[in-house]
Amino acid sequence: MADYRALRQRYSLLDICRSPELAVAVTMQPVDVIDVDAAILFSDLLIPFTPMGLDFDFIKGEGPAIAHPIRCAGDVDRLRRFEPREALSFVFETIRVLRSELENRVPLIGFGGAPFTLASYAIEGGPSTTYARTKAFMYAQPRAWHLLCERLAQMMSDYLAAQVEAGVQALQVFDSWAGALSRADYREFAHPHSSRILDAVRRLGVPAVHFGVGTAAILPDLADAGGDVIGVDWRLPLDEAWAIVGHDRAVQGNLDPSLLLAPRERLFAAADDVMRRAAGRPGHIFNLGHGILPTTPLEHVQELAKRVHTYQLPR
Repeated sequence: MADYRALRQRYSLLDICRSPELAVAVTMQPVDVIDVDAAILFSDLLIPFTPMGLDFDFIKGEGPAIAHPIRCAGDVDRLRRFEPREALSFVFETIRVLRSELENRVPLIGFGGAPFTLASYAIEGGPSTTYARTKAFMYAQPRAWHLLCERLAQMMSDYLAAQVEAGVQALQVFDSWAGALSRADYREFAHPHSSRILDAVRRLGVPAVHFGVGTAAILPDLADAGGDVIGVDWRLPLDEAWAIVGHDRAVQGNLDPSLLLAPRERLFAAADDVMRRAAGRPGHIFNLGHGILPTTPLEHVQELAKRVHTYQLPR
């Protein structure tokens, strides 16, 4: 959005995340301009890294860069435990202000990262396309890997609990890179730790969305790990994905974000197809299958929201 890009000319991403005034403003931008049904807290998955001792910054055009990536068991041992309500107080102040701003409008969704995705960033030192270092660490140092994920799961459980205390009304757990794993590897190296977080969230009494990308091969296992709502991307038709997840669970998805760059006729046809496949069944959250692309025209997003809100199943 233009207003966000204007802010980024003056402030870094971390500056915005750490300033409640700025984070509130950015969170409210799509609420004010697009007819969305919920607000999503503006923050970043890696915000808890700094108090853990994993200093990082964002490199223009590249993404996050970890100053000292984890390479061995000793690096895991050096990670610090912290009290999120103290170390990340700016996040909770943002939530409290947002709840006041959003009163009688839309609910507020908080979020955090799943252990596999967080561990991948910590080990790779930043984004990756192969996750080769991460997988090599898993295979060669399984004890250190599980210790790392246990610490991340405990930290994230505490952090999400504090978000709920501050006022968020739902939570989304992002395992963005879990699709890089085989089913066997997901069950061994990721499932137990994601399950721990989602079990903790269930006890908080708020709905949880469990999200991943490229997860068609591991979708039954992702669903088994927990979550009231399972995010599905565009690689499987929504009705097929929902049958795998189980109709006792809600699903979120699953429009390809690239379709927002397409002519309106194709965009609307694809959105209608998602809605037809949902078939009016309770528990479908219409959403993109992954993050919105930076070159997306704002008017396409506005028109898509209107299309979804006015869609009626064919008789």
